[in-house]
Amino acid sequence: MTVETTPAIDAALARRLVDTQFPQWAKLPLLRHAPSGSDHVIYRLGEKLSVRLPRHAGAIRQAGKEAEWLPRLAPHLPLAIPVVVEVGEPDFGYPWPWAVSRWLDGEVATVDALSGSHESAGVLAEFLTALHRFDAGTTEDLTGRPLAARDAATRSAITKVGDAFDTAAMAALWDAALAAPGWDRPPVWFHGDFHTGNLLTTSGRLSAVIDFGELGVGDPACDLTIAFTLMSAETRATFRAALDVDDATWTRGRGWALATGLNAYVTYAAVNPHVAAQTTRQITQALAD
Repeated sequence: MTVETTPAIDAALARRLVDTQFPQWAKLPLLRHAPSGSDHVIYRLGEKLSVRLPRHAGAIRQAGKEAEWLPRLAPHLPLAIPVVVEVGEPDFGYPWPWAVSRWLDGEVATVDALSGSHESAGVLAEFLTALHRFDAGTTEDLTGRPLAARDAATRSAITKVGDAFDTAAMAALWDAALAAPGWDRPPVWFHGDFHTGNLLTTSGRLSAVIDFGELGVGDPACDLTIAFTLMSAETRATFRAALDVDDATWTRGRGWALATGLNAYVTYAAVNPHVAAQTTRQITQALAD
């Protein structure tokens, strides 16, 4: 199934899926939530629930993955995470599993609000420490891809962005990240998409981490991306010290920030000014530190 053959996702489809498969919620109002993100269309269902419908085939495992693993992880984590209430089945021409989850209140974290917060840097380090300590067990099907798997795409992106960034500095950082010693300890859980847009705040303080679609086990360096999407140089130092990150892992983390930032920049920057600003900051911060 490709993106082109995916049926249009609208309120009528979401309403039919909910009412048919979960009639206990048929009377609850259903309202489109914006922004929904690149992977899912999201509707708020009543006051306490949300409906998440994958937009493309790359996101179709998320509902099942979150339903299976997040209840096991949640008791060990210092911030709230999603709770999947039900997983829906394909129907009415919609081809993939979808989820009904509890609604998490909060505002999306912003650089303006939190970049200078040493408290937030410490909380994020605490969250990742707890996540990385949870026993990964036998989860071969969730093993993350190595940084080197992004080599061709990242080098292509460095060429595509031209002089928007320092080409020589990007190439040097990427070479250093690939040359850094790899993770030589037992695999640990990682969030996999740990950036500003997946953090919620309540009353100005971090309250929840969302969107575990890239949850996996392996090298936790990918989660260091948050240091370059959200933090300043000073709060990044607080974060690194609290997380006790060695030089090799930090360098790989910078590589992850560069690679994911470039991928989003070349894909969305021309059509989405918000993504352009976010990824520009991510790339320049990764190059600076």
